[in-house]
Amino acid sequence: MINKISDEILLSVEKPSRYTGNEWNSVNKDISDIKIRFAFCFPDVYEVGMSHLGMKILYHLINKRNDSYCERVFVPWVDMESRMREKSIPLFALETKSPVKDFDILGFTLQYEMSYTNILNALDLSDIPLMSSERTKDHPFVCAGGPCAYNPEPLAEFIDFFIIGEGEEVLPDVLDIYALWKDQNTSREDFLEKISNIEGVYVPSLYDVKYKEDGTLEKIVPKKKDYPAVIKKRIIKDLDNTFYPEEIIVPFTDIVHDRVMLELFRGCIRGCRFCQAGFIYRPVRERSTQKLSDTAKKLIDSSGYNEISLTSLSTSDFTDLPDLTDKLIEEMEKRKVNLSLPSLRIDSFSLDLMEKAQKVRKSGLTFAPEAGTQRLRDVINKGVTEEDLIKSATLAFSGGWNGVKLYFMIGLPTETMEDVEGIADLGNKVVDAYMSVPKEKRGKGLNVTISTSSFVPKPFTPFQWEPQNSIETFTEKQKALKSKIKNKHISYNWHDSKLSLLEAVFARGDRRLCKVLVKAWEKGCKFDAWGEHFKFNAWMEAFIESEVDLAFYANRKRNYDEVLPWDHIDIGVSKDFFINEMEKAKAGELTANCRAGCSGCGVAVFEGGVCVE
Repeated sequence: MINKISDEILLSVEKPSRYTGNEWNSVNKDISDIKIRFAFCFPDVYEVGMSHLGMKILYHLINKRNDSYCERVFVPWVDMESRMREKSIPLFALETKSPVKDFDILGFTLQYEMSYTNILNALDLSDIPLMSSERTKDHPFVCAGGPCAYNPEPLAEFIDFFIIGEGEEVLPDVLDIYALWKDQNTSREDFLEKISNIEGVYVPSLYDVKYKEDGTLEKIVPKKKDYPAVIKKRIIKDLDNTFYPEEIIVPFTDIVHDRVMLELFRGCIRGCRFCQAGFIYRPVRERSTQKLSDTAKKLIDSSGYNEISLTSLSTSDFTDLPDLTDKLIEEMEKRKVNLSLPSLRIDSFSLDLMEKAQKVRKSGLTFAPEAGTQRLRDVINKGVTEEDLIKSATLAFSGGWNGVKLYFMIGLPTETMEDVEGIADLGNKVVDAYMSVPKEKRGKGLNVTISTSSFVPKPFTPFQWEPQNSIETFTEKQKALKSKIKNKHISYNWHDSKLSLLEAVFARGDRRLCKVLVKAWEKGCKFDAWGEHFKFNAWMEAFIESEVDLAFYANRKRNYDEVLPWDHIDIGVSKDFFINEMEKAKAGELTANCRAGCSGCGVAVFEGGVCVE
């Protein structure tokens, strides 16, 4: 069955181009020649999902296979969902408008905990049972990957299998087995058993979970000895010789990141103790300058974009950045293509680099000191100083920049009110740095923006055992900071700590949260990351009715010997390393970055990237 989305429906909703498909570089195949139909679903709206690099990579990777066809699925905005339910139109894929239920595999990417209710909504709109145990051979297999899959337990009852690690490495193996299984026409369970032996695949239904009387986990164990007791992540060792798309889909409408994305490397040499991405993507693996330069040319040629974003967790740590930017600028300047350099560290800021990169168009600068005092920056192992920030800001102001955004976190382990007030002091010093630059050199109209997010303890970080501040404590700290910021050049905004509380619950949650998710979704929770749709009271009702205590997950300190819901997932970094890092945090001791000295985290077992350089 192919859905017909009428003009009448499209004209009645905001942004109809979210649902039309047929964009430049989208892939069309004859489905009668296809053995495996894969629906890649981003659990948010089109503009957010189309900005996601992982979707661009996996979409084109799967479509390189002759036996497979990957199509894109996004969650409809509330206006479109209302029309679809009214007209009994099931959730559909953009390329063929086929109902998602007709596909063989439905894959979700898990980028953010607060998209979980959108996954339930997508399954319901597709007429696929929410619970994996209720699906039959008439339903697609539902899989999920991405950073949140490293703690898969809060979604364990909804997802048939998780992909742990890099999808380019694992998905082809899964598709090969699916093709064989489809020919053999055996049971659904047989397929899941077969893929459970692929490294990097976790099938939660094959595991038993036991809890202790105090509510903590006793163990998660395989139901049969044939299933792996520990699921090890998969990584690509050589990024130069793995698939990267040379053409990308160009949307008809503005999207969040409307540009070519050039991924320089994966992983991060830094060891910021709050940062999950910095640990789960280890080790650092870089692409070569030649490969990146060639790819950039092809992507610009095939898309017509006028901006390239150099993406990574910390772009200024790319070892050959000056040479790469020189090459790219030489090629791109004549085409009026701008370079965008996000995620610059304040200890390696280069005005020369920024001026070269932003020759075509100058954009704002963002720095992330993360904490207001040196003591707390040492606790989190940020490895930067106040002098670094002031020097970088002064350089930027001398170069004509007049706007700086400063990102901080509040609620970090060991934080005191002095640390919180230190954020305001640092903002004032940045203003002083601007004033110290001669008027003829600096830009007019200084604007310093201070933003604070609320610390969320994440799995696979040294802070994974730490409690999150209560909402009351966060509010007290936000008020204290606001009262300290009196400079007219500084504006202050902060993240809603109610949302951060739920992020903390689901980041470190277990299977018992599945029933909360269902309850919350039944009460209308969806698009939770969108302020206008966030229903905190409905969430609180869902927790009460499910008899699940939020504080148990968010605000409780764990002991080192407690079994954690993600202990059966192996990212390479050892638990002993995390414990050692937590103890060093308490003592305010720093750990060197991977290039300055190996800290023996354990990820060298992958024998890749910086570990073998």
